Amino acid sequence: MKVEIWSDIVCPWCAIGKHRFEKALAQFAHREEVEVSWHSFELDPSAPREREGDLAEHLAGKYGVSREQADGMHRQMTETAASDGWDFHFERARGGNTFDAHRLLHLAAERGVQDTLKERLFRGYLEEGERIGDPETLVRLAADAGLDADEARAVLASDRYADDVRADERQAQAYGITGVPFFVVDRKYGVSGAQPPDAILHVLDTAWADAHPLQMLTPGGGDGAEGCVDGSCTI
Repeated sequence: MKVEIWSDIVCPWCAIGKHRFEKALAQFAHREEVEVSWHSFELDPSAPREREGDLAEHLAGKYGVSREQADGMHRQMTETAASDGWDFHFERARGGNTFDAHRLLHLAAERGVQDTLKERLFRGYLEEGERIGDPETLVRLAADAGLDADEARAVLASDRYADDVRADERQAQAYGITGVPFFVVDRKYGVSGAQPPDAILHVLDTAWADAHPLQMLTPGGGDGAEGCVDGSCTI
């Protein structure tokens, strides 16, 4: 079974959705046969490499609310995230462009550490105040996740994986994805948002049953042996 997840590094609901998905996957009977891949989605492709001002100020301006209301939204989100294993610190967050981070995630996929890097980037941005658009910061975080620092630096100095990021974004458009996180299971089932683990588990079970329907076999080619049906038996 394949699970593809579209998300952005600067999306707190994407981080929450990652941990909720992991909780669901841990309960899934066929978890060892699930292949998970992360796909690129930029919430703000026009963002500068590093945005001026703090995140609450940006949030207030974007949604036309007061600074106090923006701070309240962050407090509520922080409380929600805590139950899913996150320690958000929006007062530290330094917003910026995530295109290069997504390029490194494609490199990480080839090196078998994509999920590890995704987690490290989320923690770097949402918990530690790392500059998510700064190349040297990204190289350091990539090395933390197990990538070779020189290779990561070389990728960022080139245009490698740029086409892969754009291909992900075109696929998101084709699916009609307008918000993240967004989960696609076996290219057939779509799940939008950071759903509770039980809801995600239900989708995984449904997709598995659909891909592995029960086949009735009658040994010897007969019509079947005697049995009990609907409370009555052939005796």
